[in-house]
Amino acid sequence: MVIIGIITLVLFILFLAFYLTDPRRMINGFLFNLFICSFLLFCGYVGFSSDIFTFKLIALIPTVLFLLFISAFGLFALGVGLFLNGRILMKKESRRFSNSLTLILGIFLLVLFLFRIMNTERFISTEFHPLYTGATLIIVYFFLHLTNFLTAYFLYQFNKPKFNQDFIIVLGSGLINDKVPPLLASRINKAIEFYWKQAAAAFPPIILFSGGQGPDENLPEGEAMQKYAVEKGIPSEHTLTETRSVNTLQNMLYSKQIMDSIKGAEYSSIFTTNNFHLFRASLYAKMAGLKSQGIGSKTAFYYWPNAMIREYIAIIVMQRKRHTIVVGTILGGSILLTLLSLLLVLFK
Repeated sequence: MVIIGIITLVLFILFLAFYLTDPRRMINGFLFNLFICSFLLFCGYVGFSSDIFTFKLIALIPTVLFLLFISAFGLFALGVGLFLNGRILMKKESRRFSNSLTLILGIFLLVLFLFRIMNTERFISTEFHPLYTGATLIIVYFFLHLTNFLTAYFLYQFNKPKFNQDFIIVLGSGLINDKVPPLLASRINKAIEFYWKQAAAAFPPIILFSGGQGPDENLPEGEAMQKYAVEKGIPSEHTLTETRSVNTLQNMLYSKQIMDSIKGAEYSSIFTTNNFHLFRASLYAKMAGLKSQGIGSKTAFYYWPNAMIREYIAIIVMQRKRHTIVVGTILGGSILLTLLSLLLVLFK
Protein backbone atom coordinates (compact mmCIF):
# COMPACT_ATOMS: atom_id res chain seq x y z
CA MET A 1 0.00 0.00 0.00
CA VAL A 2 2.84 2.39 0.85
CA ILE A 3 4.48 1.77 -2.53
CA ILE A 4 1.23 2.50 -4.41
CA GLY A 5 0.77 5.66 -2.32
CA ILE A 6 4.29 6.86 -3.15
CA ILE A 7 3.82 6.13 -6.87
CA THR A 8 0.52 8.08 -6.80
CA LEU A 9 2.19 11.06 -5.13
CA VAL A 10 5.12 11.03 -7.57
CA LEU A 11 2.75 10.89 -10.55
CA PHE A 12 0.75 13.83 -9.17
CA ILE A 13 3.89 15.94 -8.64
CA LEU A 14 5.13 15.02 -12.12
CA PHE A 15 1.78 15.99 -13.66
CA LEU A 16 1.77 19.34 -11.83
CA ALA A 17 5.32 20.09 -12.95
CA PHE A 18 4.41 19.53 -16.61
CA TYR A 19 1.01 21.25 -16.45
CA LEU A 20 2.20 24.37 -14.63
CA THR A 21 5.18 24.69 -16.98
CA ASP A 22 2.98 24.53 -20.08
CA PRO A 23 -0.71 23.48 -20.06
CA ARG A 24 -0.61 23.05 -23.86
CA ARG A 25 0.93 19.57 -23.82
CA MET A 26 -0.72 16.27 -24.74
CA ILE A 27 1.50 14.56 -22.18
CA ASN A 28 -0.44 16.41 -19.46
CA GLY A 29 -3.46 14.23 -20.24
CA PHE A 30 -1.34 11.06 -20.19
CA LEU A 31 0.26 11.91 -16.82
CA PHE A 32 -3.07 12.89 -15.26
CA ASN A 33 -4.68 9.64 -16.45
CA LEU A 34 -1.80 7.67 -14.93
CA PHE A 35 -2.24 9.56 -11.67
CA ILE A 36 -6.00 8.91 -11.60
CA CYS A 37 -5.51 5.19 -12.28
CA SER A 38 -2.89 4.97 -9.55
CA PHE A 39 -5.07 6.95 -7.15
CA LEU A 40 -8.12 4.72 -7.79
CA LEU A 41 -5.94 1.63 -7.32
CA PHE A 42 -4.69 3.05 -4.02
CA CYS A 43 -8.23 3.90 -2.85
CA GLY A 44 -9.45 0.45 -3.90
CA TYR A 45 -6.68 -1.28 -1.99
CA VAL A 46 -7.34 0.79 1.13
CA GLY A 47 -11.11 0.35 0.86
CA PHE A 48 -11.22 -3.40 0.25
CA SER A 49 -8.61 -4.12 2.93
CA SER A 50 -10.53 -2.06 5.49
CA ASP A 51 -13.09 -3.49 7.91
CA ILE A 52 -15.23 -0.33 7.61
CA PHE A 53 -18.26 -0.85 5.34
CA THR A 54 -18.28 2.79 4.14
CA PHE A 55 -14.69 2.49 2.89
CA LYS A 56 -15.54 -0.74 1.06
CA LEU A 57 -18.54 0.93 -0.58
CA ILE A 58 -16.46 3.94 -1.64
CA ALA A 59 -13.94 1.57 -3.21
CA LEU A 60 -16.63 -0.56 -4.86
CA ILE A 61 -18.52 2.21 -6.70
CA PRO A 62 -15.65 3.45 -8.94
CA THR A 63 -14.56 -0.15 -9.54
CA VAL A 64 -18.01 -1.14 -10.82
CA LEU A 65 -18.29 2.01 -12.96
CA PHE A 66 -14.86 1.36 -14.49
CA LEU A 67 -15.70 -2.26 -15.28
CA LEU A 68 -18.98 -1.20 -16.88
CA PHE A 69 -17.17 1.44 -18.93
CA ILE A 70 -14.61 -0.97 -20.41
CA SER A 71 -17.14 -3.78 -20.85
CA ALA A 72 -19.29 -4.51 -23.90
CA PHE A 73 -22.13 -2.66 -22.16
CA GLY A 74 -20.04 0.54 -22.04
CA LEU A 75 -19.25 0.20 -25.73
CA PHE A 76 -22.93 -0.34 -26.53
CA ALA A 77 -24.08 2.63 -24.40
CA LEU A 78 -21.50 4.93 -25.98
CA GLY A 79 -22.46 3.79 -29.49
CA VAL A 80 -26.17 4.39 -28.87
CA GLY A 81 -25.46 7.80 -27.32
CA LEU A 82 -23.34 8.94 -30.27
CA PHE A 83 -25.88 7.59 -32.76
CA LEU A 84 -28.72 9.55 -31.11
CA ASN A 85 -26.56 12.67 -30.87
CA GLY A 86 -25.77 12.37 -34.57
CA ARG A 87 -29.46 12.28 -35.45
CA ILE A 88 -30.17 15.35 -33.30
CA LEU A 89 -27.28 17.25 -34.87
CA MET A 90 -28.41 16.39 -38.41
CA LYS A 91 -31.89 17.72 -37.60
CA LYS A 92 -30.68 20.95 -36.00
CA GLU A 93 -27.82 21.66 -38.41
CA SER A 94 -27.36 21.08 -42.13
CA ARG A 95 -27.01 17.52 -43.48
CA ARG A 96 -23.32 17.82 -44.29
CA PHE A 97 -20.70 15.10 -43.92
CA SER A 98 -18.87 17.16 -41.28
CA ASN A 99 -22.04 17.06 -39.15
CA SER A 100 -22.43 13.29 -39.41
CA LEU A 101 -19.26 12.23 -37.57
CA THR A 102 -21.01 11.23 -34.34
CA LEU A 103 -23.55 9.25 -36.37
CA ILE A 104 -20.77 7.40 -38.20
CA LEU A 105 -18.78 6.74 -35.02
CA GLY A 106 -21.93 5.56 -33.23
CA ILE A 107 -22.64 3.04 -36.01
CA PHE A 108 -18.99 1.90 -35.95
CA LEU A 109 -19.08 1.29 -32.18
CA LEU A 110 -22.35 -0.63 -32.43
CA VAL A 111 -20.85 -2.84 -35.16
CA LEU A 112 -17.77 -3.31 -32.97
CA PHE A 113 -20.08 -4.28 -30.08
CA LEU A 114 -21.72 -6.93 -32.29
CA PHE A 115 -18.31 -8.29 -33.25
CA ARG A 116 -17.33 -8.56 -29.59
CA ILE A 117 -20.44 -10.41 -28.45
CA MET A 118 -20.26 -12.70 -31.50
CA ASN A 119 -16.57 -13.43 -30.80
CA THR A 120 -15.75 -13.15 -34.51
CA GLU A 121 -12.16 -14.29 -33.91
CA ARG A 122 -13.40 -17.89 -33.83
CA PHE A 123 -14.46 -17.59 -37.48
CA ILE A 124 -10.94 -16.59 -38.56
CA SER A 125 -8.30 -19.16 -39.41
CA THR A 126 -5.56 -19.47 -36.78
CA GLU A 127 -2.92 -18.29 -39.25
CA PHE A 128 -4.69 -14.92 -39.58
CA HIS A 129 -5.08 -14.30 -35.82
CA PRO A 130 -2.03 -11.96 -35.78
CA LEU A 131 -3.89 -9.62 -38.17
CA TYR A 132 -6.95 -9.65 -35.91
CA THR A 133 -4.76 -8.97 -32.88
CA GLY A 134 -2.98 -6.16 -34.74
CA ALA A 135 -6.29 -4.49 -35.63
CA THR A 136 -7.35 -4.76 -31.99
CA LEU A 137 -4.06 -3.21 -30.81
CA ILE A 138 -4.51 -0.29 -33.24
CA ILE A 139 -8.03 0.34 -31.90
CA VAL A 140 -6.72 0.19 -28.30
CA TYR A 141 -3.86 2.55 -29.19
CA PHE A 142 -6.19 5.19 -30.61
CA PHE A 143 -8.62 4.71 -27.71
CA LEU A 144 -5.83 5.45 -25.21
CA HIS A 145 -4.63 8.39 -27.32
CA LEU A 146 -8.19 9.76 -27.49
CA THR A 147 -8.47 9.43 -23.71
CA ASN A 148 -5.24 11.40 -23.26
CA PHE A 149 -6.46 14.06 -25.71
CA LEU A 150 -9.82 14.49 -23.96
CA THR A 151 -8.14 14.76 -20.55
CA ALA A 152 -5.61 17.32 -21.83
CA TYR A 153 -8.51 19.24 -23.42
CA PHE A 154 -10.55 19.33 -20.19
CA LEU A 155 -7.53 20.33 -18.11
CA TYR A 156 -6.82 23.20 -20.49
CA GLN A 157 -10.31 24.60 -19.89
CA PHE A 158 -9.15 25.53 -16.36
CA ASN A 159 -6.57 27.93 -17.77
CA LYS A 160 -7.33 31.43 -16.45
CA PRO A 161 -5.17 34.19 -17.99
CA LYS A 162 -4.29 37.19 -15.85
CA PHE A 163 -5.64 40.67 -16.53
CA ASN A 164 -2.31 41.95 -17.85
CA GLN A 165 -2.65 41.18 -21.55
CA ASP A 166 -1.43 43.57 -24.22
CA PHE A 167 -3.37 41.81 -26.97
CA ILE A 168 -6.42 39.57 -27.38
CA ILE A 169 -6.38 37.61 -30.64
CA VAL A 170 -9.83 36.62 -31.92
CA LEU A 171 -9.63 33.65 -34.29
CA GLY A 172 -11.90 33.72 -37.33
CA SER A 173 -14.22 30.88 -38.33
CA GLY A 174 -15.94 32.19 -41.48
CA LEU A 175 -18.68 34.66 -42.40
CA ILE A 176 -22.20 33.91 -43.63
CA ASN A 177 -23.51 36.41 -46.19
CA ASP A 178 -20.69 38.75 -45.12
CA LYS A 179 -22.14 38.81 -41.59
CA VAL A 180 -20.73 37.49 -38.33
CA PRO A 181 -22.58 34.18 -37.58
CA PRO A 182 -23.42 33.06 -34.02
CA LEU A 183 -20.39 30.73 -33.71
CA LEU A 184 -17.97 33.53 -34.58
CA ALA A 185 -19.95 36.06 -32.53
CA SER A 186 -19.42 33.93 -29.42
CA ARG A 187 -15.64 34.21 -29.91
CA ILE A 188 -15.83 37.99 -30.29
CA ASN A 189 -18.15 38.30 -27.28
CA LYS A 190 -15.66 36.32 -25.18
CA ALA A 191 -12.93 38.78 -26.16
CA ILE A 192 -15.21 41.74 -25.38
CA GLU A 193 -16.02 40.27 -21.98
CA PHE A 194 -12.31 39.87 -21.15
CA TYR A 195 -11.58 43.35 -22.53
CA TRP A 196 -13.98 45.09 -20.13
CA LYS A 197 -12.85 43.01 -17.13
CA GLN A 198 -9.21 43.86 -17.75
CA ALA A 199 -10.03 47.51 -18.51
CA ALA A 200 -11.71 47.73 -15.08
CA ALA A 201 -8.89 45.92 -13.29
CA ALA A 202 -5.79 47.34 -14.99
CA PHE A 203 -5.65 48.74 -18.55
CA PRO A 204 -7.56 48.06 -21.80
CA PRO A 205 -5.90 45.55 -24.14
CA ILE A 206 -5.86 45.73 -27.93
CA ILE A 207 -8.20 43.27 -29.64
CA LEU A 208 -6.66 41.81 -32.79
CA PHE A 209 -9.23 40.30 -35.17
CA SER A 210 -7.62 37.62 -37.32
CA GLY A 211 -9.22 36.25 -40.48
CA GLY A 212 -8.74 36.60 -44.23
CA GLN A 213 -11.22 36.87 -47.08
CA GLY A 214 -12.79 33.66 -48.36
CA PRO A 215 -13.68 33.06 -52.01
CA ASP A 216 -17.39 33.58 -51.26
CA GLU A 217 -16.87 36.68 -49.07
CA ASN A 218 -16.90 40.33 -50.14
CA LEU A 219 -14.74 41.57 -47.26
CA PRO A 220 -12.03 40.12 -45.02
CA GLU A 221 -13.29 38.33 -41.94
CA GLY A 222 -11.05 40.41 -39.67
CA GLU A 223 -12.78 43.61 -40.81
CA ALA A 224 -16.27 42.15 -40.29
CA MET A 225 -15.30 41.07 -36.78
CA GLN A 226 -13.85 44.49 -36.02
CA LYS A 227 -17.07 46.17 -37.15
CA TYR A 228 -19.12 43.82 -34.94
CA ALA A 229 -16.98 44.62 -31.87
CA VAL A 230 -17.07 48.39 -32.45
CA GLU A 231 -20.86 48.21 -32.71
CA LYS A 232 -20.80 46.43 -29.33
CA GLY A 233 -18.99 49.38 -27.75
CA ILE A 234 -15.28 48.56 -28.14
CA PRO A 235 -13.30 51.74 -29.02
CA SER A 236 -11.99 51.43 -32.58
CA GLU A 237 -8.55 52.69 -31.46
CA HIS A 238 -8.27 49.56 -29.29
CA THR A 239 -8.74 47.23 -32.28
CA LEU A 240 -6.50 45.87 -35.03
CA THR A 241 -7.15 43.55 -37.96
CA GLU A 242 -5.15 40.76 -39.59
CA THR A 243 -6.68 39.93 -42.97
CA ARG A 244 -4.32 37.43 -44.66
CA SER A 245 -4.85 34.19 -42.75
CA VAL A 246 -6.92 31.28 -44.02
CA ASN A 247 -6.36 28.78 -41.18
CA THR A 248 -5.59 28.70 -37.45
CA LEU A 249 -1.82 28.38 -37.83
CA GLN A 250 -1.76 31.42 -40.10
CA ASN A 251 -4.00 33.26 -37.60
CA MET A 252 -1.24 32.79 -35.04
CA LEU A 253 1.72 33.44 -37.35
CA TYR A 254 0.38 36.63 -38.94
CA SER A 255 -0.99 37.95 -35.66
CA LYS A 256 2.44 37.42 -34.08
CA GLN A 257 4.03 39.46 -36.87
CA ILE A 258 1.67 42.38 -36.14
CA MET A 259 2.19 42.20 -32.37
CA ASP A 260 5.98 41.92 -32.78
CA SER A 261 5.99 45.01 -35.01
CA ILE A 262 4.16 47.03 -32.31
CA LYS A 263 5.66 45.73 -29.06
CA GLY A 264 8.82 43.89 -30.07
CA ALA A 265 9.39 40.62 -28.21
CA GLU A 266 8.05 41.71 -24.83
CA TYR A 267 4.27 41.50 -24.59
CA SER A 268 1.51 39.34 -23.19
CA SER A 269 -1.32 37.99 -25.30
CA ILE A 270 -4.22 35.56 -25.24
CA PHE A 271 -6.57 34.26 -27.92
CA THR A 272 -10.29 33.52 -27.95
CA THR A 273 -12.07 30.75 -29.82
CA ASN A 274 -14.83 28.22 -29.14
CA ASN A 275 -14.12 25.88 -26.24
CA PHE A 276 -14.02 22.77 -28.45
CA HIS A 277 -11.28 24.40 -30.59
CA LEU A 278 -9.31 25.76 -27.65
CA PHE A 279 -6.71 23.04 -27.08
CA ARG A 280 -5.79 22.54 -30.75
CA ALA A 281 -5.54 26.30 -31.23
CA SER A 282 -3.11 26.41 -28.30
CA LEU A 283 -0.90 23.86 -30.09
CA TYR A 284 -0.88 26.08 -33.19
CA ALA A 285 0.03 29.07 -31.00
CA LYS A 286 2.97 27.06 -29.68
CA MET A 287 4.01 26.12 -33.23
CA ALA A 288 3.92 29.82 -34.19
CA GLY A 289 6.21 30.73 -31.29
CA LEU A 290 3.51 32.47 -29.25
CA LYS A 291 3.28 32.12 -25.48
CA SER A 292 -0.42 32.91 -25.76
CA GLN A 293 -2.91 30.87 -23.79
CA GLY A 294 -6.57 30.72 -24.77
CA ILE A 295 -10.04 31.27 -23.37
CA GLY A 296 -13.04 29.56 -24.92
CA SER A 297 -16.64 30.51 -25.56
CA LYS A 298 -19.36 27.97 -24.81
CA THR A 299 -20.80 25.67 -27.45
CA ALA A 300 -24.26 24.10 -27.56
CA PHE A 301 -24.06 20.68 -25.89
CA TYR A 302 -25.60 18.80 -28.83
CA TYR A 303 -22.90 20.26 -31.12
CA TRP A 304 -19.95 19.48 -28.82
CA PRO A 305 -19.44 15.68 -29.46
CA ASN A 306 -19.30 16.11 -33.24
CA ALA A 307 -16.98 19.10 -32.90
CA MET A 308 -14.67 17.14 -30.60
CA ILE A 309 -14.45 14.28 -33.11
CA ARG A 310 -13.40 16.81 -35.76
CA GLU A 311 -10.84 18.25 -33.37
CA TYR A 312 -9.45 14.81 -32.61
CA ILE A 313 -9.13 13.97 -36.31
CA ALA A 314 -7.28 17.27 -36.80
CA ILE A 315 -4.96 16.40 -33.87
CA ILE A 316 -4.19 13.04 -35.49
CA VAL A 317 -3.35 14.82 -38.76
CA MET A 318 -1.07 17.23 -36.84
CA GLN A 319 0.77 14.27 -35.30
CA ARG A 320 0.50 12.00 -38.35
CA LYS A 321 4.21 11.06 -38.42
CA ARG A 322 4.08 9.63 -34.91
CA HIS A 323 0.84 7.74 -35.54
CA THR A 324 2.08 6.43 -38.88
CA ILE A 325 5.14 4.95 -37.15
CA VAL A 326 3.07 3.31 -34.39
CA VAL A 327 0.34 1.97 -36.68
CA GLY A 328 2.90 0.92 -39.30
CA THR A 329 4.92 -0.98 -36.69
CA ILE A 330 1.85 -2.81 -35.36
CA LEU A 331 0.55 -3.55 -38.85
CA GLY A 332 3.95 -4.59 -40.14
CA GLY A 333 4.50 -6.92 -37.19
CA SER A 334 1.04 -8.44 -37.66
CA ILE A 335 1.60 -9.05 -41.37
CA LEU A 336 5.03 -10.57 -40.70
CA LEU A 337 3.65 -12.95 -38.06
CA THR A 338 0.79 -13.90 -40.39
CA LEU A 339 3.20 -14.69 -43.22
CA LEU A 340 5.35 -16.77 -40.88
CA SER A 341 2.26 -18.69 -39.73
CA LEU A 342 1.27 -19.37 -43.35
CA LEU A 343 4.79 -20.52 -44.21
CA LEU A 344 4.84 -22.90 -41.26
CA VAL A 345 1.55 -24.40 -42.49
CA LEU A 346 2.86 -24.76 -46.05
CA PHE A 347 6.09 -26.47 -45.01
CA LYS A 348 4.59 -28.83 -42.46
